[in-house]
Amino acid sequence: MISLISFIIIELPPGDFLNIYISRLQQSGVEVDENELAQLRMQYGLDKPSHIRYLRWIWNIIRYGNFGQSFQWQKPVAEVLGERIALTVVISMVTLVFVYGVSIPIGIFSATHQYSLPDYVLTFIGFIGLATPNFLLAIVLMWVSFAYLNLPITGLFSPEYVDAIWSWGKIWDMAKHLWVPVVVIGTAGTAGIIRVMRGCLLDELTKQYVITARAKGVAERRLLFKYPARIAINPIVSTIGWLLPAIISGETITAIVLNLPTTGPVLLRALLYQDMYLAGGFVMILAVLTLIGTLVSDVLLAWLDPRIRYGGRSR
Repeated sequence: MISLISFIIIELPPGDFLNIYISRLQQSGVEVDENELAQLRMQYGLDKPSHIRYLRWIWNIIRYGNFGQSFQWQKPVAEVLGERIALTVVISMVTLVFVYGVSIPIGIFSATHQYSLPDYVLTFIGFIGLATPNFLLAIVLMWVSFAYLNLPITGLFSPEYVDAIWSWGKIWDMAKHLWVPVVVIGTAGTAGIIRVMRGCLLDELTKQYVITARAKGVAERRLLFKYPARIAINPIVSTIGWLLPAIISGETITAIVLNLPTTGPVLLRALLYQDMYLAGGFVMILAVLTLIGTLVSDVLLAWLDPRIRYGGRSR
């Protein structure tokens, strides 16, 4: 079903890759005759009906793990996305760690110090983070680094490592460049989760079980992390299902601004050129990531909240 919906979405725009390719050739003054156009349609399999193309595509995926040939790159889809997906996953995982590692402690601190000066400062920074587009923050960081620090921050590698084979030196060089896209991509998510964590925890801290536990002399730190913090984090954990694909697909403009060799720019070009197998394969990967993220969030919710774990047995 996921593959069918992905294929239909890619097929919705009128025309196909060859229509765009031929129009670009004609704009540059190159004429293509009908025989050559027919041969190209046969070569790319575009002379077949949509349902036949879909059945061939999904059969090759199931049997051979072959997502098809990219029209634009003239390479298999797996080869085009291969290293880019690996780099995108690295950035996404580090961004997730950054987002949750920063936002949850700040949200807890802000809730437990309500209406204090640090709370006001963190709230203000959170609103700025929510209101600032990622690509604009990337442009600002680029301007500051070039104008004042004389430090290039675009790309994931130094020039000498761009085409080099993988080694410990290349991994360390990537680690030195990784903080910029992580901070830029993770800023909006961090600001949003801070607000959610603060609001949910404030709501939990006013409930009767917390007031009763305090009256019985339970230590504040033990009380905070035993139940209220674990319950307040539920809405955040439940969003992992769509946060994973959102980070991978949502960094497209930021990746273009920062010149990152990730999947975002490739997906954009595939959609612009109607490279259907490349775009369809990427959409399928995002759908699978959504399913994986949903499973992870369900497992974490059951671990964090006993009410969810035993809810079905109490009936």
